[in-house]
Amino acid sequence: MPQDDNFAHRPWLDPDKDPFIKIRSVSKRFGDFTAVDNVDLDIYKGELFCLLGGSGCGKSTLLRMLAGFETPSSGELFIDGEKINDIPAYARPVNMMFQSYALFPHMTVEKNIAYGLQRDGVAKAEIKDRVSDMIKLVQLNDLAKRKPNQLSGGQCQRVALARALIKQPKVLLLDEPLAALDKRLREQTQYELMNLQDQLGITFVVVTHDQEEAMTLSTRIAVMDKGKFVQTGTPTEIYETPDSRFVANFIGSANIFQGHVVESDRDRVVVRSVRDDNLLFYIDHGSDLQVNAKVWVAIRPEKVRISTTPHAEARSNQLAGIVHDIGYLGRLSNYKIKLDNGKMIDVTHPNQTRPKSGEHLADWDEKVYLSWEPSSAVVLTQ
Repeated sequence: MPQDDNFAHRPWLDPDKDPFIKIRSVSKRFGDFTAVDNVDLDIYKGELFCLLGGSGCGKSTLLRMLAGFETPSSGELFIDGEKINDIPAYARPVNMMFQSYALFPHMTVEKNIAYGLQRDGVAKAEIKDRVSDMIKLVQLNDLAKRKPNQLSGGQCQRVALARALIKQPKVLLLDEPLAALDKRLREQTQYELMNLQDQLGITFVVVTHDQEEAMTLSTRIAVMDKGKFVQTGTPTEIYETPDSRFVANFIGSANIFQGHVVESDRDRVVVRSVRDDNLLFYIDHGSDLQVNAKVWVAIRPEKVRISTTPHAEARSNQLAGIVHDIGYLGRLSNYKIKLDNGKMIDVTHPNQTRPKSGEHLADWDEKVYLSWEPSSAVVLTQ
């Protein structure tokens, strides 16, 4: 891909590109409790950026500071080059979509969408045209005269989104926007939200606790824990190269082994796990680690192969255990393998062919051998 195209799709890689949203040394304290702890973040124009973390990590507080509903205890906030700390919420170039949708129950779909424009004194003819265009954009053409109690959850979500977008904000802030939807509708709506954002080119900042939702939606993710960012990157970077055990376990799941470095150079790292029967991990990407350094090795369950026979020549990246449990989930099966030391290893296997009734790769209490490619493991130092 030409470099200019790469920058167009990944503006955060362009050293000449100025961030659209700048968060500089921002903290928020409530009495003795620090909800957001001295964070810095850059978000670029046109991104669909996710703030991801568990309950109480500070992500919603940070979103509310961008919206103007909370004031930073310290630090500065900028949107499109303008410092917004002292700008009241109603005058900021942002709009916010709440988890509850907060629709007016006595108003129709089109009146809910038009409300913000009416409050701003926009001419009636312009309101009519803009509402009509927005209703088409969110595919609510046949529902314009209905009230919220006559709509499904997904339809209410579209009304709330249209109402937030119709004022053409520079930034749309979304607080758990899909949390009220069931799993199937949530997955469908994720793609609709992505397509809508791509059409409009508006910068979206989404708060979510749902890892899969963040992975599906976002150009980049900032993972938060205890008021701080612990890692920021693309979904692929966050998942494939986590910076810490916390991120490895929070984004998806991971099998984590403690060990020490026995070899390290630019091309490879070898780690020995004494706790796991002197298991050797051969990792084919280098790292600047000292021999004997304490580290952890993380391997995703779907990257582990399971077999009832060992690889005769393998001296590393292989261990044996007993099938402790099996979970059949339709498109894949989860195996829990118990090692001699009692440690449980998760293995995920796609069900690419239709099995015979009750048939699995291995049965309960059967001895199996696990193996993985040298490129599959990641070395963590914290």
